[in-house]
Amino acid sequence: MDKLPDDIQSDKGAILKEAEGLLKDPSRRRLLGNILTLGGLSLATGVIIKNYHSVDEILRRISRFNDAAQWALFNPKLMAPEYSEADIANPFPFNAFYGIKQVPHVDAASYRLQLSGQIADKRPWTLESLRALPQTSQITRHICVEGWSAIGKWGGVRFSDFLKRIGADTMCKYVGFKCADGYYTSIDMPTALHAQTLLTLTFRDHELPAWYGFPMKLRMPTKLGYKNPKHITDIFVTNIFPGGYWEDKGYNWFGGS
Repeated sequence: MDKLPDDIQSDKGAILKEAEGLLKDPSRRRLLGNILTLGGLSLATGVIIKNYHSVDEILRRISRFNDAAQWALFNPKLMAPEYSEADIANPFPFNAFYGIKQVPHVDAASYRLQLSGQIADKRPWTLESLRALPQTSQITRHICVEGWSAIGKWGGVRFSDFLKRIGADTMCKYVGFKCADGYYTSIDMPTALHAQTLLTLTFRDHELPAWYGFPMKLRMPTKLGYKNPKHITDIFVTNIFPGGYWEDKGYNWFGGS
């Protein structure tokens, strides 16, 4: 390869220095590892640095491109593999952006699921009323962006049925979630309507434990783990891009597995 011009060589040094700084942050290090190697940044410098001002901006542009590609390739009729009881991980791993001692306590008696946005019936739901809805279950694989996976059994309400029941506008682009632990995320409507997307109330046929997301988590075997919010308190439907806890830090928003 011919030697790069001096101005690009200068930019190359700056962008690699910035990348090294990002690599010191564990969350950004995982992001960089999933999107582009440091060597790849070096190779891309001569082409990309003329148009973008930083590694962070480059990564966000690449992430948005990946989101669009994954969205275009997503098949809402394709089912994720399901497994047998013998395949269930025991114990199933705990995973969150905090330690297990910081798992939030949610009072079952006073809990109310709040609804907002493009939804016809915004009345809040109690746990009792959610449990009274038709239930289904699945044994599927949870895939974590950190590189591990585990199979679990989840039971609850098919999310597409719930959205229909509350009169959600399924022509909207996004469904967003807020959680008792401060987490938040959002998904595309085709994934929300996927047959395996569940509002999960049980794990292994028992009440969902606190460390797995009590009182309710969203289970989507078509998405990576960070897209499956726990301790859900609010659901909203919107056409305004809602982002997410990790997504706002640079992770891919679509997050398909």
